[in-house]
Amino acid sequence: MNKKTGFLIAIIMFLLSVNIFAQEIKSIKLPLPDTRGGKPLMQALKERKSSREFSNKLLSPQVISDLLWAAAGVNRVESKGRTAPSAMNVQEIDIYVATHSGLYLYDPFKNSLELIVAEDIREVTGTQSFVKEAPINLIFVADFLRTEELEGNKESIAACDTGFISQNVYLYCASSGLSTVVRGWFDKKELSRAMKLKPGQKIILTQTVGYPK
Repeated sequence: MNKKTGFLIAIIMFLLSVNIFAQEIKSIKLPLPDTRGGKPLMQALKERKSSREFSNKLLSPQVISDLLWAAAGVNRVESKGRTAPSAMNVQEIDIYVATHSGLYLYDPFKNSLELIVAEDIREVTGTQSFVKEAPINLIFVADFLRTEELEGNKESIAACDTGFISQNVYLYCASSGLSTVVRGWFDKKELSRAMKLKPGQKIILTQTVGYPK
């Protein structure tokens, strides 16, 4: 085998390895959530607050796992029960996670992040300047295709169910020394396009999470 052939084989092997790596990062398996830590509930409630100044320090995979589990993770495996309630347990609210490396969808049953958009869309998640600096912006999206059996005002129900999840995030952050703020100030059309949402999906709220600045 001459040098030219060897060089071409090396290039092909490199391209194959890049392709395999790209496929692998489409799904990020999170570490098991650590449910033993944190402050007592009454202390977390005492320290719960909104903050609008964030460090750009990245959150570790463990912290992200704990955060998302607290938000709406599976806490009863047998019945697939979640840490946040929902009307008739339809669990119509999905949690999207906007980071510097892309937009991900949280899968609570696999405890993983599924890549949706391979680019940084944090700046589009809100009109405040801090959203593009904070390590994580959560986007709570209602899938109304799951609510066909519900009676009453489905948008009000989705708003209530989002509120349960958002408050779980607040309590986790208060318990773990993180900063957070829930936000309704964003361009819904622009963000929906950036997230590539489907008909029947609607953004309810966004919430920024990070370390204090």
